[in-house]
Amino acid sequence: MSEELGFYFDQTRCTGCKACQIACKDKHDLPIGVNWRRVVEYSGGSWQRDGETFTPNVFTYYTSISCNHCENPVCVTVCPTTAMTRRDDGTVYVDETKCVGCRYCEWACPYSAPQFNVETGHMSKCDLCYDYREQGQDPACVAACPSRALGWGPIDELRAEFGDVADIEPLPDPSLTRPHLVITPHRHAQPTGSGTGAIANPQEI
Repeated sequence: MSEELGFYFDQTRCTGCKACQIACKDKHDLPIGVNWRRVVEYSGGSWQRDGETFTPNVFTYYTSISCNHCENPVCVTVCPTTAMTRRDDGTVYVDETKCVGCRYCEWACPYSAPQFNVETGHMSKCDLCYDYREQGQDPACVAACPSRALGWGPIDELRAEFGDVADIEPLPDPSLTRPHLVITPHRHAQPTGSGTGAIANPQEI
């Protein structure tokens, strides 16, 4: 069995430019409304008053997210046709010849990774650019990031180098699916379940 792969995301470097999102959409020729990679803006805070002086205490940080090729992929578990499968390298993909577009995987995934393509009538999702990797190239999103906030590789190596943090607001509790994702948190990042902010761009994700 080959090494299982995953993504690394350095939140301290992300400026929210969405180059990763656009590169993914362009590479896979995705229709309007289908975004395999999304950039979430999470912000919050308030004003602090000291006498007649008001000081802003606000924050914003970005999270670039796609399919995390989870160790416990609920999308695979709920798929009634076995269209959702997990390769030996740990990546989860959709076999469109088996997919009936029931959308169970979409409803089950806490990361909203599988997305329905109305043009094909099937589910679609990130496969960590399988074709590019076969040619020795980086996934499109990783190659496009101008600040080098995204990386990929064997998840064990990524965790050994960068730690195992994946529970950052507004992402779900990683114990649900055990995502192959490692995050270097932004200085204002808040742990999953205890955030005081809100998603600032809900219509984009």
